Parts: sequence; C-alpha cells; structure tokens
Amino acid sequence: MDKIEFGRRISQLRIAKGVSAREMSLDSGQSPSYVNNIENAKNYPSMAAFFALCDYLSISPQDFFNTDIKNPSKIDELMAIVQGLDDEKLELLIRLAKSFGKNK
Repeated sequence: MDKIEFGRRISQLRIAKGVSAREMSLDSGQSPSYVNNIENAKNYPSMAAFFALCDYLSISPQDFFNTDIKNPSKIDELMAIVQGLDDEKLELLIRLAKSFGKNK
C-alpha cells in the first residue's frame, strides 16, 4: 500500500468514525496537522503510531489493510451482537442480510 492509498484508508476510516483529522490528531497525542499529513500522503506514521491509530479507530491492523471492508469497526460491533443470538434469531438475521444483497 503506497502513501496515497494509506492516506485514503485513514481518511475513509476516520470519516466512518465521525471525527475530524484535527480531532483524531489531538486525541492521538499528536500535532493538529498529523493525520492531515498522513491523509495527504506527506508522511507515514511510525509503527507505534500506526497501532495507536488502529486502536483509536477500534480496528485491527489487519482490518486496516482489508480495503474491501469499508467500516470494519461496525462489522466487529455486529459480530459481537451476532455471537449472542440463538439459532432462530440468527436465521432471521441471515434472511434480512440476504434481502439487502438482492437490492444491489
């Protein structure tokens, strides 16, 4: 993943979280322009900063690089809910999810 793709992914995940680049920078203990510089392909974060950004976004590093998933933190939230459902509710949820797929 080059700097441009990396920056786009940070931006996509940040927007999905509903925070500004400045807010994410400051919340991460960085300068106000830190995330903006990453999103604009000026810098890569250090490994430690990358892991901290993933924690901030509530995703794993693997989720970060899986660009097929637009909002991995929502997928993780859904999976946590699904794990507690009984078979009847799981079947209902599966039918509902399949109906969403038919509208593509």
